[in-house]
Amino acid sequence: MAIDGEKLNRVGAPALAYRRQNGRGPTFVWLCGFKSDMSGTKAQAMADWAEARGQAFLRFDYSGHGLSEGDFEACDVSAWRQDTLDALDHLSEGPLVLVGSSMGGWLALLAALARPERVQALLLIAPAADFTQALMAPNLPAEAKAALAATGRWERPSAYGDGPYVITQRLIDDGAQWLLLDKTIPFAGPVRILQGMQDPDVPWRHALLTLERLASSDVRMSLVKDGDHRLSREQDIALLLRTAEELSSA
Repeated sequence: MAIDGEKLNRVGAPALAYRRQNGRGPTFVWLCGFKSDMSGTKAQAMADWAEARGQAFLRFDYSGHGLSEGDFEACDVSAWRQDTLDALDHLSEGPLVLVGSSMGGWLALLAALARPERVQALLLIAPAADFTQALMAPNLPAEAKAALAATGRWERPSAYGDGPYVITQRLIDDGAQWLLLDKTIPFAGPVRILQGMQDPDVPWRHALLTLERLASSDVRMSLVKDGDHRLSREQDIALLLRTAEELSSA
């Protein structure tokens, strides 16, 4: 692998675009959600927070997302997990705090289990662990099931005005090998979960199940009664940054 400017070049895998800010540890790492990227509101707020306090911070785009290379439809949870591990291994040093939003919460948990010697804390926003099997597959409409059976893909309308989300049978099938919520999640460090109770994509009870499955005794969940999935309002961002501040000295 080679680092070229702000792109991590990999043999046999798409190059990953990233932004890295040097500073004191631990390094906070932003893991975005499904079809999101590192330029989003929360990611930028975290970058500004890190710069103001001299905190090391890393954000990147998964394969097929944002500025990174790769075909989105050819990717799956396995690919995005490997992207995450490659970014941690080659773009950061020392102890880490992983900040995962939605699908990024699932990837943060998977990365913490793969790199237990480095990940010291987790900040999860509407964590969508196991979403392919627990949230997506059971709720597919009849036309989606027909399209997946016929072509292996379905264009799911987006509620966020950013075009349809392509769901593939590959994504659903691959997700089955990375399920976490059917057993104890053996992570012992501090975990903070931020969750909107008006979230139509990741119901708050799903996030509560994540809390219950974590082995750590230092887990706290903040429920935002009128909060949606994105939690990107001014007051939501303030909660995110307060929580990051807490974990920076944990």
